[in-house]
Amino acid sequence: ASGLREAAADADDEHHAAPAPASLLAAQSTAEALVTELTDKRAAIAAGNFRDVHYQMGTILLAFGIPMALEGPVNTYMRAGKLFPGAHVYAGVGVASLWAVAAALVPEMQKGKEWARTAHIGVNAVTFGLFAYYQIPTGLTIAAKVIEKTKFP
Repeated sequence: ASGLREAAADADDEHHAAPAPASLLAAQSTAEALVTELTDKRAAIAAGNFRDVHYQMGTILLAFGIPMALEGPVNTYMRAGKLFPGAHVYAGVGVASLWAVAAALVPEMQKGKEWARTAHIGVNAVTFGLFAYYQIPTGLTIAAKVIEKTKFP
């Protein structure tokens, strides 16, 4: 039995004694350097406190954006006595609604739910599209009409 143990120990020593191929060592070194670089980059990003800044900017957007989304139709009704349904109004309702959805996803993101983060990003991408492609151009057209028809003193 002791001869068997010695043979097993010799075989184990032979297995561990063989040096790793140079290409494997180079790949390991490269991988370790990449992990170190990414770890350092992640630490720098975390130190930047971007999550809190993003949250504060979102709060400011909601605090000013939602009242403006309400002020627009109220102003139109007060000025013209009626509303003019169209792309600008529908996109505005969509933007304000999607802002609410994006804000509602925050508690789930804080719990670490990746689906909530993905949905938050997607909802905000759609919101940005509605704002950029409908709200801004139609709003400028409406503002030009209002200025054209306004009698200044």
